[in-house]
Amino acid sequence: MTDYLARADDALEGAYEPPRSLSAFVDLALERPAVASHAARYLLSAVESMGTRTVVEEGVERERYRFFDDPHNDGEHAVLGNTAVLNAFVDDLRTVAAGRGKDEKIHWFDGPTATGKSELKRCLINGLRAYSKTEAGRRYTIEWNIAATGDDRGLSYAAGDDAEDDWYESPVRANPLSVFPDEVRADLVAELNRVRDGGVPIRADTELDPFSREAFDRLEDRYRRAGRRDLFSAVTDERHLRVKNYVVDVGSGIGVLHAEDDGSPKERLVGSWMPGILRELDSRGRKDPRAFSYDGVLSQGNGLLTVVEDASQHADLLRKLLNVPDEKRVKLDKGIGMDLDTQLVVISNPDLDAELEQYADRNDRDPLKALKRRLDRHEFRYLTSVSLETELIHRELTDETSVWAESVDADAVDADDPEAVRDALAERVAAPLSVRLRDGRGRERERELAPHALEAAATYAVVSRLDAEDLPSGIGLVDKALLFDRGSIREGDERVDAEEFDFDGEDGAHGIPVTYTRDTIADLLHEESDRVHPDLPVEDVITPEDVLNAMADGLSDAPVFSRAEIAEYESRLATVKEHAFELQEADVLDAVLADKGVPEETVAEYVEHVFAAEADEQVDTDRGSVDPDPLLMKVFETEHLGRFDEDDYAGNEPSEAVEEFRGETVITALNRYAWEHRDDEFAIADVDLSAVPVIRAVLAAHSWEDVRRIHEDLDPAQWDDPPADTETARVKARTIEHMTKEQGYSEASAELASRHVMREVTGRWD
Repeated sequence: MTDYLARADDALEGAYEPPRSLSAFVDLALERPAVASHAARYLLSAVESMGTRTVVEEGVERERYRFFDDPHNDGEHAVLGNTAVLNAFVDDLRTVAAGRGKDEKIHWFDGPTATGKSELKRCLINGLRAYSKTEAGRRYTIEWNIAATGDDRGLSYAAGDDAEDDWYESPVRANPLSVFPDEVRADLVAELNRVRDGGVPIRADTELDPFSREAFDRLEDRYRRAGRRDLFSAVTDERHLRVKNYVVDVGSGIGVLHAEDDGSPKERLVGSWMPGILRELDSRGRKDPRAFSYDGVLSQGNGLLTVVEDASQHADLLRKLLNVPDEKRVKLDKGIGMDLDTQLVVISNPDLDAELEQYADRNDRDPLKALKRRLDRHEFRYLTSVSLETELIHRELTDETSVWAESVDADAVDADDPEAVRDALAERVAAPLSVRLRDGRGRERERELAPHALEAAATYAVVSRLDAEDLPSGIGLVDKALLFDRGSIREGDERVDAEEFDFDGEDGAHGIPVTYTRDTIADLLHEESDRVHPDLPVEDVITPEDVLNAMADGLSDAPVFSRAEIAEYESRLATVKEHAFELQEADVLDAVLADKGVPEETVAEYVEHVFAAEADEQVDTDRGSVDPDPLLMKVFETEHLGRFDEDDYAGNEPSEAVEEFRGETVITALNRYAWEHRDDEFAIADVDLSAVPVIRAVLAAHSWEDVRRIHEDLDPAQWDDPPADTETARVKARTIEHMTKEQGYSEASAELASRHVMREVTGRWD
């Protein structure tokens, strides 16, 4: 317990610091100008502070800001995907922060349900809160102390003053620089920009908020009557004014207007007057800003960020916001105005778009035209990355929140090696998932989503979201999904890159949402299965086929899909099923031939001889330099690769097809690797053959013909229950063992997957 208390003490100590005088704050600002940042600059700094990482989305390599992975909250509210949209938002922030334009814009995040818009709101809150607790992200405001004297009521903005504490923070977290007169502040800001270390300039355009202005005026009047000539110094003496840091949070630098919030537009925007307090204050017939609640969304978000959630519920309010971004000012009433420094963000589903277009046919007389011109639209779409969709489904079904790309084991994978990271992520995407739950009788039960089950569900969801109109010849929807996810696919021995195609359709605008997939899988977890096995709990396994069939079967009963959508999604099921089968087939095939792998030294020897033959050179061996061995290359290509047979050679001399394979597949791949990894000391002998994708794919390209050649007595028709002491029984035992030890299967799921694959193989062999 003591340790937890000490850690809590350290956490608070790191977040807060003692108040300081105004002059001390100016000294701090001259040392670290960022402490005086305006809202857009601060938000930009928070996003940039956490760096970037490289991702592939829509087949394009992009830099993604880690801020949107919610790293300080272990990824709980990470925004998966939509990197291009988020980057465009950051670019807009940079433009606004630098004063180069878009000041009048309201950032509008639009898109279907379950696309990450609400996660963005939470991610912004978490990230800004965490950043404000760091030394680099300290956020400052002012607080006042005017002790009551005689009949003069002390400073207050709420009923029930605490007489033991006469310090009152600016209710809208005014920037400390706003205390200075305009001309002095302009000179101070110019000096801050002169000493700042590059980056976006500092701006301080806002005046004191009404509450602070009331405090300043009262103190100024008091000291003017006393004959003081140094009025500003007297008013801002540390007995009356202090600068304090605060932790950014909802209500403190972040304002959030929810769908259920009600009240008049004025109340929702800035707050309301409190008649009881007005009566108590000696205001001489005027409205005293000390009697204002300052609990509206703009008041809470002043100094940083204002979010209007589910904006279609507040369409009336949006029209009231028209001039706020432009003028940076809002009124408490007709006589009292308040300057604002906040970034306006509205979040909505497509229904707001429909509402904005209701008068579009009136052209110039459209009453919403000015509002539409102010809204800067950032459209969120459904994920079109299979790996990200798999991760999202996994999140929906478990309590695990860490971002997969960020949590790859650094000891096992080089984070700077994109290929290694991609392989590690592919393993996670294919991995099984075990879920413990209670059945209808209250008994605890463990269900297994077999390897590739979540991946198959994600693939179907992604394929439903892809535009089929821009498919080039020879590329199917699953191919497009894989191009978007990985940036490339293989066609035979060739690698095809996404950049070779011009995909410009409406990908991600429509499709199966993750909530539907989640609910379908959740129902499957509680359903009873009629599978039986004498020794294995196959009834507890949910296979990729189970998930795909359930997703397709439930489409017609789901109220969120139209008849046209149902027909379209059902028509895309077959190609996804085929892909899911190929994933399982590859696992079974690798397991069957697991003990028939090619040693790396054998591969290296083959490659060396191929290179020497192509260059008409000799090979260095322990026996000295020798000519390339045509028999060695032939044996490797026929027995290890299984690519060719005796008919492809004249004796040991290769045919044209063999020479083309050696030149265009082996040598070209290695030359590309050498070029991409070149440096002053690079030599082809330094190549890690297992790291060359094309070579690795060629060597891993097992086929059922290889199985037939190596295991002549294997009978796939007997796989379900092979006779004892047969080749089929022995191969099956080794296959199941490999699948459980190396590929993540349980015995039950390995049994089901291998049966599924071998039934298909039986048909082919027959």
